[in-house]
Amino acid sequence: MKYPFEASLEELRADLDAYVGVVFSCLESEFMVIPKGRGFIEYPVFARAYEALKQATNGFISLHPDVILEKIQEVPLALIVLRTILGFTPPEWAYITSQRTGIEISQGFSRALDRRIRIAPLKPIRFSPLMQKRVIAMLETACHLLREGAPQVEGDKIHRLDKADTSSGLAGIRNLAGMGVPYAMLLYERFLGRPFAGHRDSVSELIGNVLENAIEEILAGAGISYRKTKRAEKIPGFDQAPDFIIPDEFNPRVVIEAKITEDDGTARDKVTRVQHLGELSAERLVNGKPGFEVIACIAGRGFGVRKEDMKKLLMATRGKVFTLKTLDRLLECTRLQEFRTK
Repeated sequence: MKYPFEASLEELRADLDAYVGVVFSCLESEFMVIPKGRGFIEYPVFARAYEALKQATNGFISLHPDVILEKIQEVPLALIVLRTILGFTPPEWAYITSQRTGIEISQGFSRALDRRIRIAPLKPIRFSPLMQKRVIAMLETACHLLREGAPQVEGDKIHRLDKADTSSGLAGIRNLAGMGVPYAMLLYERFLGRPFAGHRDSVSELIGNVLENAIEEILAGAGISYRKTKRAEKIPGFDQAPDFIIPDEFNPRVVIEAKITEDDGTARDKVTRVQHLGELSAERLVNGKPGFEVIACIAGRGFGVRKEDMKKLLMATRGKVFTLKTLDRLLECTRLQEFRTK
């Protein structure tokens, strides 16, 4: 059977379910393999930082912010190990610190510090006076929380510290660290998240770039003029800027949305976005302006869940839906061939 981008609109309408099946068969999920990206922490490095924190706390017997600060300056990754024991994201740690100490710590600061440490986890670090003030406040907050453990909450709720290691305060951490359980490995998996969700979030742009980079290679290789938009960029005439505009935003003739998702709910949102681009093109025609062809390049298992959403996507693009498997047909089966110079 033809691919939908090879079919006419009449053929597409006549056998839409079959074309949905064709697209589904081409979708491949990459959720099992994740790029490491810059700043990925290998377990031996994480374990070294864990041992450094363990030494600084005498085996989690005592938590003194000033002593931990010295160790963090020597082994910066120990700060992330401490955050992992808490089970907080960088912004969450910053927020609760600001609440408890009155010292303003922005999410941007906490994220930047976390990123800086990930890039050079074992390189000694020296803080400016302002940074040191903020880090000490974060350490004081962490020490207080870990000493207190999880407080009692209502029966239909659970406290974030109600975990195997932190529910009973320092005693629980000491017990888990000393009873032969590979506590460092437990923390490492928590650090990666769900597992690996925390890391996946940190490299989400790299994952998305796989598809965008492939499209760029095709366009550049064919000598096609294009405008690649930036995240949240405002483009006149578009409520939300598409990922690629050919040849440019002043004369849009082809627009490309490149979307990867492993979640069907997110996929629905992305389909709605493509539908809106189709509506904008129709409005231009009504107003006497040239319309533009809408192309969707998709990947991930999220798009392969809801048949009705895929039907909407196929109709909004008049069949111009490509996957990583069919991306090599992008030029010959769309209006992009009109702009080819190579």
